[in-house]
Amino acid sequence: MIFFGSTIYTGVGFGKDKPQTVRALAIRDGEVMAAGDVREVMKLAGPKTKLHMLSAGTYIFPGFNDAHTHLGSAGEMKLNVDLTGVKSLNEMLADVKKYANDAPAKHWLIGGGWDHTLWANKVLPTRQDLDKVTGDHPAFLERIDGHIAVVNTAALRAAGITGKTSPPQGGAIDLDTNGEPTGILREGAKALVSKVIPPESDQERMKGNKLAIDDALAHGVTSVQDFSLWRDFLIYEEMEKAGTLHLRISEWLPFVDPLEVLLNERAHHDAKDPMLHTGMLKGFMDGSLGSRTAAMKAPYADDPGNMGLPQFTQPELNKMAVERAKAGFQIGFHAIGDRATAMALDAFGQTYDACPKLAPQDKNPSKVPRCWPTVAKNARDRIEHAQVVDPADIARFNKLGVIASMQPNHLLTDMNWAEARLGEERAAYSYAWKAFLDADVPLAFGTDYPVEPITPFRGLYAAVTRMNEAGTKTYFPANKLTRGEALYAYTQGSAYAEFAEKKKGKLATGYYADFIIVDRDLYTVDAPEILHTKVLATYVAGQQAYPFADSH
Repeated sequence: MIFFGSTIYTGVGFGKDKPQTVRALAIRDGEVMAAGDVREVMKLAGPKTKLHMLSAGTYIFPGFNDAHTHLGSAGEMKLNVDLTGVKSLNEMLADVKKYANDAPAKHWLIGGGWDHTLWANKVLPTRQDLDKVTGDHPAFLERIDGHIAVVNTAALRAAGITGKTSPPQGGAIDLDTNGEPTGILREGAKALVSKVIPPESDQERMKGNKLAIDDALAHGVTSVQDFSLWRDFLIYEEMEKAGTLHLRISEWLPFVDPLEVLLNERAHHDAKDPMLHTGMLKGFMDGSLGSRTAAMKAPYADDPGNMGLPQFTQPELNKMAVERAKAGFQIGFHAIGDRATAMALDAFGQTYDACPKLAPQDKNPSKVPRCWPTVAKNARDRIEHAQVVDPADIARFNKLGVIASMQPNHLLTDMNWAEARLGEERAAYSYAWKAFLDADVPLAFGTDYPVEPITPFRGLYAAVTRMNEAGTKTYFPANKLTRGEALYAYTQGSAYAEFAEKKKGKLATGYYADFIIVDRDLYTVDAPEILHTKVLATYVAGQQAYPFADSH
């Protein structure tokens, strides 16, 4: 195939803000054959070549690689109680009541997406609130960030939770003045209820996964680095075998799972499969700013007695990280608070000490631990989110070769209350994308879908403006990025984070033919116009993945 007639951004020069554009793109066997002048590229055409002349005013960009998604959770929300964007408790309860009225008797109501910081009083919901509208249905509804949930009395009863129940390490059960559960479960305490929820059928799970994948493709995302359940990976595998998987997926495995399980799961599928494979190990250091469970070095400015909920002790974390590094796993830690980030960096330092580089004269790898890789900057370990980082620790990212995997769209949600949580001094170095780049720390961008919408255009807008979508509020603009820097982080930066920078992120010879056609020039339109970008088509391996064919 040859595409021509529009402006084609190859991705070359994004990081230096000197973007290369061409007028024609040749594709063969799912890869880019050539990109350049129309006359030169047309010389490659043969009798079976399909020519695609594009309309004026359309633009081709490399497909976006979302470095942080949860497709399984997104699919679950699409099939269950979706409370994304509700503006008040009453609106939330009205939506829950609709689901309850339509559900079979005693059927669990699960889902979430609610965000109490959007409500006028900003007060968390309670089990008593849910009890008014849920009838005989147990209910488990997670906050938008996934770090706390509200459950009703029936759910507490099903899980055997009372005011005397001890929460697991790193979790909390909120109690009222009478010592009874309010219905709010934080972090690990959520599992006390989630483990008693009957699982949905494989058919329902696959339906949800397909909806989430379609959502990604419709918004110009051609690759994701995903953290869902193992059963979701097996569903993606079924889809691939059936020829219906059109999104490239690198699936993360749980850091806390036993090493034997992790090794078996890694061996289960071909690691070189370009469409689907397992990737890094994902661990959770803390919670979120929105729920005040992110682990901080100093108390929250708006909650002086609270420093968050670390999920590990340092010795425990170090031991597990070293063990998994020796087994050859890339590691990524969810860390939002500055204390959580510092703990993660400490653990990474331990893994590198345990995995020394072979001396040039030493030809016998058995003389050192069997580590892959053995050099810090090749390990490409990651900190996911890195929203609040002590400035002194940014240099440690560089020293250890750690990637900052961040989601700039979070700022659009968080900027309404982040400064109140952190205080002005800490807020000034939060969401510090530019500070990381200035310290030569690799950036990889994503969305944290479904915590935020899958669209990358909100993230691009946030990264280059640090303004809310209405354009009325700015958040510490010194850390905003250029267009090229943001596009690089969302394509080549995220490819680097998954060891795929030689095949993804550019439209250059030998790279995967993963690209999108959009209705505006993301490099030159006014920043607010980025938010309104329309994806006209998405191609993966040179095949149209969106708009969807009738047989999709």
